[in-house]
Amino acid sequence: MREYKVTLGLLLLNLFIAFLGIGLVIPVLPTLMNELQISGTVVGYLTAAFAIAQLIVSPLAGKAVDKYGRKIMIVLGLFIFGISEFLFGLGKTIEVLFISRVLGGISAAFIMPAVTAFIADITTMETRPKALGYMSAAISTGFIIGPGIGGFLADFGTRVPFYFAGALGTTAAILSIILLREPERNEANTENAPNQTSGFKRILEPMYLIAFILIFVASFGLAAFESFFSLFVDHKFGFTPTDIAVIITGGAIVGAVAQVALFDRLAQKWGEIKLIRYSLILSGILVFLMTVVSSYFAILLVTCIVFVGFDLFRPAVTSYLSKIAGNEQGFVGGMNSMFTSLANIFGPILGGMLFDIDVNYPYYFATVVIFFGILLTLIWKKPASYM
Repeated sequence: MREYKVTLGLLLLNLFIAFLGIGLVIPVLPTLMNELQISGTVVGYLTAAFAIAQLIVSPLAGKAVDKYGRKIMIVLGLFIFGISEFLFGLGKTIEVLFISRVLGGISAAFIMPAVTAFIADITTMETRPKALGYMSAAISTGFIIGPGIGGFLADFGTRVPFYFAGALGTTAAILSIILLREPERNEANTENAPNQTSGFKRILEPMYLIAFILIFVASFGLAAFESFFSLFVDHKFGFTPTDIAVIITGGAIVGAVAQVALFDRLAQKWGEIKLIRYSLILSGILVFLMTVVSSYFAILLVTCIVFVGFDLFRPAVTSYLSKIAGNEQGFVGGMNSMFTSLANIFGPILGGMLFDIDVNYPYYFATVVIFFGILLTLIWKKPASYM
């Protein structure tokens, strides 16, 4: 039990660090825009570069996790992450910053499916939802709290957050080499596997496809919301990096606490599909409200609550996929990462273009996409093997 807790804790730390790197750049975006004289559209491309690399590499990484093992992919991913963060800190041109974000995306593509499969191997069908809830909390908290930490550290220098993250990633890689042991494949995954078609045709099966589309929808909403949050409040209200850090950190804490306290209970009461639906409804309403509120307290309140919706969504859909994935945990983890990446590409790119037209437009569009996802959950049925 002690070894399990140490292993799970280190896996969660690795995920937290990887997704921390995505958000670190956000509070310094206004400064970078001024330093490099770039538009909101270019900022969107810079943010999306991470996700484009993650998208391309994720399917290959998912297969590699099943073929070569979980530990080696985690360690490689963490070292690449460290290099990417140091490079961003040292970079003085937009080209170097793009290279850094591409390396960061590759690292996330290695780490996410490997950790998902690792957790599936060391848990049972009964204990897995709780472990995956913690995993999703680590992802969401890292992604959400990244801008908060970046904002606080930016007071010591614009590039300090990236040196900090690089050191953190390298340390986590070394700890993983020392403390992680390659897990034995969980035979229960094979026993519980439904009949599956081969290759990428599985993506088109209804039991997978709707879940993957919803991952895209929710990730798109979060990416559009968070990627331009700092620019939105900077242009509209004149918020400082510290203001931005306080608000996003508050949202991260509330979301993570709600996830750990509520997910298990709500998943048992409603089941994953209903929980996903209600989470999307909450998120969609709050993303739209962001364009209406104007006071500091109202913005803080909306930001805190919107992250509760996103933080409950991810463990619900991850738990659903893990239960139906059988012995293809690496494949499902890779597809989860791939569809998240797709959203993290289109969210910032479209958001950047819309932001240059009107600061409210990215949030309007994200609301429409989320409500499309809500409609999709109304026709979603559990596969027979999941009953």
